[in-house]
Amino acid sequence: MAAYGQTQYSPALQPAGPYTAYTHHAQGYSMPSYNIKTEDGLSHSPGQTGLLGYSNFSSTPPSQSLYSYSHTHGAGISSGIFQGTHAISSSTPFNPTQQEFSAYSSYSQSQYSPYYNSHHYNSPYITSSNISPAAITAPLAYQHPEHPVMMPNHSPESHTDYNPPPSPPTPGKEEGIPGRRGSDSKLRGRKRVIEPAPPLDSDIERVFIWDLDETIIIFHSLLTGTFSSRFGKDSSKAVSLGLWMEEMIFNLSDSRLFFNDLEECDQVHIDDVASDDNGQDLSTYNFGSDGFQSPAGAGSLCLGSGVHGGVDWMRKLAFRYRRVKEIYNTYKNNVGGLLGSPKREEWLQLRREMEVLTDLWLTQALKALALINSRPNCVNVLVTTTQLIPALSKVLLYGLGSAFPIENIYSATKTGKESCFERVSQRFGRRAVYVVIGDGAEEETVAKKKNMPFWRVSCRADLEALSHALEMDYL
Repeated sequence: MAAYGQTQYSPALQPAGPYTAYTHHAQGYSMPSYNIKTEDGLSHSPGQTGLLGYSNFSSTPPSQSLYSYSHTHGAGISSGIFQGTHAISSSTPFNPTQQEFSAYSSYSQSQYSPYYNSHHYNSPYITSSNISPAAITAPLAYQHPEHPVMMPNHSPESHTDYNPPPSPPTPGKEEGIPGRRGSDSKLRGRKRVIEPAPPLDSDIERVFIWDLDETIIIFHSLLTGTFSSRFGKDSSKAVSLGLWMEEMIFNLSDSRLFFNDLEECDQVHIDDVASDDNGQDLSTYNFGSDGFQSPAGAGSLCLGSGVHGGVDWMRKLAFRYRRVKEIYNTYKNNVGGLLGSPKREEWLQLRREMEVLTDLWLTQALKALALINSRPNCVNVLVTTTQLIPALSKVLLYGLGSAFPIENIYSATKTGKESCFERVSQRFGRRAVYVVIGDGAEEETVAKKKNMPFWRVSCRADLEALSHALEMDYL
């Protein structure tokens, strides 16, 4: 760079040495009078024909492969400093051998407050809200190599201090990051960064409707001996594990989830009687002495959907379902805490033995469920012929609480699966794609009737194939 010295830079970046600034000639390129800035953020004089050879000026930016040069400390910058929707690019390749930045180690971001704010984020971007050709009147400052913001990796993992705000923000989600409130006046016009919210039901693009027994979990076929005879397992061992799990399911249902009270008042969905709940605080409420069950039995009051008892009785019913929902949400990731000792140790041993007997069937199903949950705008929904309260016990005991929010669990015991599928379709909308996963004839028939793709699960290999299809984005 000795041939150029230090005079090619504009007066906005004068070095501390005895050199004089080169006066910029605005008409040397037969272009508009505003400065032309390249990737290094510097204005170049028209005399540097070896560095900037403009034969034609185009507003279309060149390929990013033209912007590649080596960092002074050996860290390669392969795709340019400015990327994405906020790019500021030149229309001419940049020659890496014609710049020397060692003389500019003393420059800092504090000199350029309109472009940098070191208190809140280190980003080389100028936001779309304030960028315009008229606003870029001074060259952008060279960033010192020791600042990590000049590295090319602009992923969210590498810049945790600043994430572009979602566009548009999710309605009703106003929880900003506390540390950003009260920021200085330079950021008052900037949109506040908010945490991403779960997508609304209307925003869901793909819904996976799962059957439970013999699809995600192995339970009923253990009791009947079907599983052991089909896959060559020890029949007595399979029946023993099935009975053990059955005992735990009904024990949890009766002792914690009010199944004795709710068995004859089964609901399709946990919120079906929420409209009868007055919101009373239940922290000190005594469910055992509120007179919910009459001596004649409450079954006659819950014969079918829409058949209600008195207002007071329905409110007590709603209290029980609300309490079940609270227990599920509290312990869905801590079932051992719900069971307590020694039931917790028994439950863990049972889970281990069942996984060995079923060749990790549940583990493979959990993998597919996790792949779906990791996708944006995709959701898992459970539709089972088991009554709602025992179904919730199964979900908890088989470790599926994290895969299925309680709002996504439906019981088809009273209404059938077609009615449940219709409810799911109404909830998530007609524009969503529905995929049905199951082993039975009922869900397959309903899926074909509603033109929903059906994935049959008859063995563990079907779950492996499902996981592979999800990984390859075939589903």
